[in-house]
Amino acid sequence: MSSPGKPVTGPQTSHPATGGVPLVDNPAPEYSRRQIAVAILALSLGGFAVGVTEFAVMGLQREAVADLDITVPQGGQLVTFYALGVVVGAPILSLLGAKRERKTYGLVLLGIFAVAHVLSFFAPTFETMLVTRFLSGLPHGAYFAVAALMAAQMAGPAKRARAISVVLSGLAIANVTGVPAVTWLGQQFGWRWMYAVVAALAVVTMVAVALCAPRQHPPAGTSMGGELKGLANQRLWVGIALAVVGFSGMFAIYSYISHIAVEVAGIEESWLWLVVFVFGVGMVLGNFLGGWLSDKSVLGTVVGAMAMVSVFMAAFGALAHLLVPMIVLLFFVGVSASTLGPSMQTHLIDTAPKAPQLAASFHHSAFNAANALGAMMGGWVIAAGFGLRAPAFAGAIAAGCGVLIALYAVWLTRRRGLKV
Repeated sequence: MSSPGKPVTGPQTSHPATGGVPLVDNPAPEYSRRQIAVAILALSLGGFAVGVTEFAVMGLQREAVADLDITVPQGGQLVTFYALGVVVGAPILSLLGAKRERKTYGLVLLGIFAVAHVLSFFAPTFETMLVTRFLSGLPHGAYFAVAALMAAQMAGPAKRARAISVVLSGLAIANVTGVPAVTWLGQQFGWRWMYAVVAALAVVTMVAVALCAPRQHPPAGTSMGGELKGLANQRLWVGIALAVVGFSGMFAIYSYISHIAVEVAGIEESWLWLVVFVFGVGMVLGNFLGGWLSDKSVLGTVVGAMAMVSVFMAAFGALAHLLVPMIVLLFFVGVSASTLGPSMQTHLIDTAPKAPQLAASFHHSAFNAANALGAMMGGWVIAAGFGLRAPAFAGAIAAGCGVLIALYAVWLTRRRGLKV
């Protein structure tokens, strides 16, 4: 049996559903299913670290606001600046890594991520904290793009969405285990310890990927110029707009969930971990549901999930003052929103077969642009005096707009004679 450091090879094929995305139908025979599964799980650990830093800061926002002596809308900027880092870093770092061996480049990105979180732990002021949060977000999307393409190539065309969902599952599972644990830790010992935990998780991921993931080179002929030319694609930009608008609704409420749970639903602060735990369980279920459904119909999954996000968001806003319905509806918001993850990632890869790495990274740019937009949108309606329920209604409207964009994406795809 060969070393897991040897490149995965196999016949390059074009899958009809993707419009020509180069994949490997049969991974090299020297790699067993178990080896491939272990490699994909190692890559998913990076998603776990990302999930903790992306979502735990929302659960610890009350502590951050008090410690930094800032307002609630300013606290939302801790979410926004990380998201902006992803938006900027994902396409740039993915483009720079287009020709590089994927495993090594993924390790470099994880190293940058770890160092930035150490800097966040020691950041002395609110302004420097915003800078380090921006730096922390830079490698996020590029890492997920590399990991998703590695997983899809190892799994082959028939199971690519499920493989991508496993990589993304770390993000969802973090909301069940990592985020509640770090929220409790931050409440007991100081909210900044979240950054130390994430830095340690990034280092653990580096070790796991180095030991378990195979080396994997991009398809022959891949170049920065080719990736850039692949951006001249209407379906790609419609998909990006769809992700930005559709995902923003979830972040409009989740960015302020600690305030909504305590000040509207009346939950005790010490039980906030339960709120983020329930949302995380919904995200885990939705993530794997999205992977399974997307292997059947990518855009069909997008349309259905987006419609459910809109419905559950509106219901959440109407019933947020009632503790049990609020928690139940938050669970269903998590399920429906997370179902979008694998389907949107797969759709964006499909839209740009000549620029797969850059297209894959745009999923995370769009997701975090939605993160920033949702946090700002929620802050605006709160600052305007509409109350803490208002972000849910604003988010429901945004998701409704996402449904319309998704239907347009379906029309564009059918017009090209491709599988929806």
